[in-house]
Amino acid sequence: MWRPEEFLEFLKERRSIRSFQKKDIKKEHLQMILEAGRWTPSASNRQPWEFIVIKDKDIFQKISETAIYGKFFKRAALAIAIVGKPSESPSWYQVDTALVSMQMMLMAWTLDIGSCWIGAMDREKVKALLGISKEDYLLTVLPFGYIKGKVPKRTLRKSLEEIKKEI
Repeated sequence: MWRPEEFLEFLKERRSIRSFQKKDIKKEHLQMILEAGRWTPSASNRQPWEFIVIKDKDIFQKISETAIYGKFFKRAALAIAIVGKPSESPSWYQVDTALVSMQMMLMAWTLDIGSCWIGAMDREKVKALLGISKEDYLLTVLPFGYIKGKVPKRTLRKSLEEIKKEI
């Protein structure tokens, strides 16, 4: 178990990574990332999600063309589409799948694997490309790859005084 100070420092050090090595992700590392997603807490333990592992470079290219800032996307070793299932948890599937995404990105970081949230994309085109049903919700497609070069510097954050309120 980590000491609280170590865990807080780990959280502060994680970055969005857009530069990846040309290297496949080890099978056991992918398994750990997927397990981190599988073990994410969810409302009423409904687990309203599906993970689609994408390795096909043609699909990478097509997804990157739909994303506003997605040029770096096609350089990742693989990507995981996080799909929410409204039929399984109508009120909470979006929150639950967002938690999955963060948990996967944190696990990846422990393995020196970078990732970056992709939100600005044509979700309907990507859903069609990946064979996701119209009823399901595509939250994001997370690119993953071993970090290339230096990790970006820590970004500025608002002070607690700016964002905290006590009542």
